[in-house]
Formats: sequence, structure tokens, C-alpha cells
Amino acid sequence: MVDLRNTLLSDLIGLRDLLGTQPLFALGLLLVVGYLFGKLAGRINMPEISGFIVAGILLGESVAGFVPRDMAHRLSLLPDVALGMIALSVGGEFRASTLRRLGTSIVVIAGTQMAFTLVAVTAVLALLGLPLPFAMLLGTIACATSPASLFAVANDLRARGRFVELMHGTVAVNDAGTLIVFGLVFAVAGGMIAGGDAPAGSMVVHAIYEIGFSLLVGAIAGVLLHLFSRGKRDGYEVLISGLGLFLVVMALTIVLDLSPLLTNMVAGAVLANLSQRQHPIFRFLEPFTPPIYALFFVIAGVELQLGILTQVDVLILGGGYIVARAVAKYYGVSAACAIVRTDVATRRNLGICMFPQAGVAIGLVLLVQTSPILQGVPADSAKLIETMVNIVLLSVLINEIGGPPLARGAIIRGTKLDA
Repeated sequence: MVDLRNTLLSDLIGLRDLLGTQPLFALGLLLVVGYLFGKLAGRINMPEISGFIVAGILLGESVAGFVPRDMAHRLSLLPDVALGMIALSVGGEFRASTLRRLGTSIVVIAGTQMAFTLVAVTAVLALLGLPLPFAMLLGTIACATSPASLFAVANDLRARGRFVELMHGTVAVNDAGTLIVFGLVFAVAGGMIAGGDAPAGSMVVHAIYEIGFSLLVGAIAGVLLHLFSRGKRDGYEVLISGLGLFLVVMALTIVLDLSPLLTNMVAGAVLANLSQRQHPIFRFLEPFTPPIYALFFVIAGVELQLGILTQVDVLILGGGYIVARAVAKYYGVSAACAIVRTDVATRRNLGICMFPQAGVAIGLVLLVQTSPILQGVPADSAKLIETMVNIVLLSVLINEIGGPPLARGAIIRGTKLDA
């Protein structure tokens, strides 16, 4: 009986390992299990994103082993596409009418809290013993805030008014600024980690060059997307042509070594300002994005190695990152609100809305992990890069569990007092 049980168990493990080599099996399993855990998370008043990440953890090598890490790397194209779509939707918030009304306020608030966060997180991690280049990269990534979580909470509450507009605008400017600063910081820190001989000045010039061309390609892509979809009443035509051009732009950013995040954010901003109402590209791509988003977060969960999180130094660094980020964002926003003279409700509550962290942060740390510049680095640096990934994923998990409920309360207080 024992032999039969062991044989059956061995056969099941062999079948699991065999199926684990098939990308279609991995895709299907990630979607189905991600969907189930997303629904379960919703039942207990947690964000779906948290359920997706937990599903990835359970399917990954740390628990069940159905989806090995090398399979997650083979599916890395999907996170790239998802990140591009997230950036496109974030760019859609940059409408000229909103910027004219709130422009100065959102720029000051976003810039101030970014500066607070970058300095605080970098300093705390460096004091905790993390080498400066890695601390700088995590300090920059800490600036990112999840627009998807905030949009979902605000839509669920049907919240309107100046507070909500200020929140959306601040997050959009914040994430755009994060992408630009990340490009500059990565040029310097990435060179330091890789041990290149190029001076920091030349790397900064290269980063500025990359950002400039990303802005140019994004603007051209936005105009072309608008022209392709203009006058088309058939949703399938808009979807096919829009998705095709979007994928071409993604390929160009990879081939030309541009920023896919910044390029698509600019394209989204151009689309938003070329249409009186919601642009049809956003409307027809919307039903297509849920499975891509789900795969994005489930694959991120697969990347999380629970064994690393049992190490004391990782828990200390992760805790320092999370606490320093929350404190810096809250007080950075509060200080900026005092500068632009917002009302007391906004000053007390807007900073709390900056806590959620998801797609952009995960995308940035995965860009670090998969960057050609950092391939083949020494074992110690490779281990620190892996530690960075787990610190960010730990932050995402905690902030996506606790952030949305806190943001919900802040929006309720802010809109009531603002009214």
C-alpha cells in the first residue's frame, strides 16, 4: 500500500514537472487559479490584486511548484505588455482641462512627496546596510503609487470633487515623474552595479537621450493611434488596429532601448487630449486588459521566493522600505499641501491615498532584474537584485492589502469635508 502511494505520488510529481514545461499549461493555470483567488480576495474585502499575487506564490516553486521560475521568465513578454497598458491608462489622466485647473498644485505635491520618499527610503536602506546603488534604485521605485487601486476605490465610492481630481492628478504626475527619475537613477546605479568604466556623466546623458526619444516616440504613437481609430464605428476595427499598433510601439521601445512606460504614458496623454470624451482606444482595450493584468500580478507572485523572506536581513530591509515609504509619502504630501494652501481635509487625507503600490513598482523592479546591463553581474550583486525584487513584492502585498481600505477612508473624509 505504501509502495503504491509512493508510486502514485511520484507519477503525479512527474506529470506536474512535465506540464510545467508547457507554456500553454502555465498560462491556463495562472489565469484559472488567479481568477479563483482574485474572487476569494474580493469576498473578504481585499483587492483582487492581492489574490493574484497569492495565487502566484502558491503555484510557484516556493509552494506547489506547478510553474517553475524559468517558465515565468519565458512568459516575461506578458508583464511587458501589461505594464505598457498600465502606462497607457495612466497617461489618459493627463487631460489639458484638468492640468490647467490643478496643474501647479499637483506638480508641487507630486514633486515634494517624491523627493521626501526618494531621500528617506534611500537613506534608511543605506543605514540598514544595503549598498548605495541598490538603495538608490529602491528609493526611486518607492516613489511609485498604484493608480489602478485608487481608481477602483474612487469608482466604487462614486466619489467626485476637487479632492478626487487632485488625487488622480497627483498620482499621474507622480508616476510620470517616477519613470523619468528612475531612468536617470538607473543609468548611474546600474553602471555602478555592473562595474562599468563609463563615467556617471555620460550615463546621465544617455538617460536623458533615452527619455527624450521615449517622449518623441510616445507622442508619434499617440497621434497614429488616434488616426487609426478616428471615424471607425466598428469596435473590432478599433481593437485590432489599436492593439496591433500598440504592440508595434512596444517592440520599438525594446529594439531601440527606450522606456516602454514613459512612451506609452505619453501616447495615452496624447490620446486623452485628442478626444472630447473617453477615447475609443481606451474604451475598446478595456475588456481586453483584465486577463493581461491578472497574469501580470500572478507572474509577479511566482517570482516571489518565500525562502528569502525568512531571512532576517531581508525582513529588516523590507520593513525599513515599507515604513520609510509610508512616513515620507504622508508627510511629503502634507508639507506640499501646506505650500499650495489646500484645505485641512486634503492636507490630512491625501497622503494616505499615496500608500497603494502595485503595477508600476513591480514593472520597474522586474526591468532591473531583466536588464541586459545587469546580466552576468557577480553572484553577490545577483543575490541583492533578487532581494530587491522580493522587497518590492513584499511591499506590494502589504500595501495592496492595507492601502485600499486606508485610501477608502481617506477619500470619504476628504470628499465630505471638501464638500
